[in-house]
Amino acid sequence: MKKMLFLLIILGGLGYAGFYGSQFLTSLNSAGYVLIGIEQWSIETSLFVFLGILVAVFFALYISLRLLGWTFRLPKQIKKRVATNKLNISQQALIKGLVDSAEGNWESAEDILIKHASHSGAPLIHYLTAARAAQSRGAFDKRDEYLQFAAEHGDDAEIAVGLTQAELNLSGEQYEEALETLTRLHSFNPKQANVLRLLHLTYQKLEDWQSLRSLIPSLNTHKVLLEAELKLVETEVFSNLLKQAAEQKNQYALQTLWAEIPLSIKVMRGVAAIYFAAMIDVGAGASIEDELIKNLSANWNETLLVLFGNIQSHDSTLQLETAERWLMGHGNDSILLMVLGKLSAKQGDYTKAQRYLQQSITLDPNVQSYRLLGDLALTQNDAITASAFYKQGLELASGALVSHIETIAV
Repeated sequence: MKKMLFLLIILGGLGYAGFYGSQFLTSLNSAGYVLIGIEQWSIETSLFVFLGILVAVFFALYISLRLLGWTFRLPKQIKKRVATNKLNISQQALIKGLVDSAEGNWESAEDILIKHASHSGAPLIHYLTAARAAQSRGAFDKRDEYLQFAAEHGDDAEIAVGLTQAELNLSGEQYEEALETLTRLHSFNPKQANVLRLLHLTYQKLEDWQSLRSLIPSLNTHKVLLEAELKLVETEVFSNLLKQAAEQKNQYALQTLWAEIPLSIKVMRGVAAIYFAAMIDVGAGASIEDELIKNLSANWNETLLVLFGNIQSHDSTLQLETAERWLMGHGNDSILLMVLGKLSAKQGDYTKAQRYLQQSITLDPNVQSYRLLGDLALTQNDAITASAFYKQGLELASGALVSHIETIAV
């Protein structure tokens, strides 16, 4: 538009100059003439006509050159226009594909995205979205094919493609494949938050607690998880590592691991219970007796209390005295009374043991106390009384089981 306006201004200026030039020449006595000779040929004309011819020739040459330039540029302009149209169509296809994918029309989304990916300004998005659509309809081969296309068409997009591939592997329960991809990504970008997040999820799914433990410092340093989430991960990791060591019945491994667990995790009831139970199971209960007493004194817990009663102490008399001191603050605790009955029986004081166990049942009937009373009766060769206690314990256990089943059924 600006060029056209400029041309009109020039034409107007030339017309104006020509008009006044002609007026000037006609006002003279002689308007002048122009003579051009070439060998035996000669051309003579008036100055006014000659100037008109020059102007006409100028414009003819100008228009010819413009047409020639336009002719040369025409293929490129057509190509550019076609590319622009294809780009617009691909953008519309991308929007349509994203909408179809969001609505669950997986095949439709996949078809339209792949069809227009090659003409798009963002082919990476086309291929990644199509890969998700293929995954959603269970076409894993197609998914991997689209991810390969994405890797080939995405400059410096290895992280984006790899993360998408790992996410899809995880959602498809292909944990080993996800781990392979994430390990590769982590090797050349160990600080990438999403890589760390997916690695932590993959280790959880694979129950690779030792690897997840090694990842915890990075999760903390790079703020991948909230503080509360990280605490849950630590608790899960150390709980499972303790369980693995317990299954191996390796006292040294248990003690070494316990020494490495942060104090904030040790004080959690479930974690401490796993450790103490494992140590008792391997016959090393006496070595953790003092620590268990400290835990109970600081944080009363029935599970730890039962474990205390299971310790084969080097000094069973002192063990019983320690438990009896707790009666001052927990005299109405049926579990404590049950433990006291068990420890008293171990000392051979059956009368005291029976009194504690009867008090425990009076406060809260429990299967363990009935079993211990039955054992006491058998020790005293009273099979009838023993059978009665065992029967009461079984009825209590079966009643609890039926109530549980009914609760689930409802």
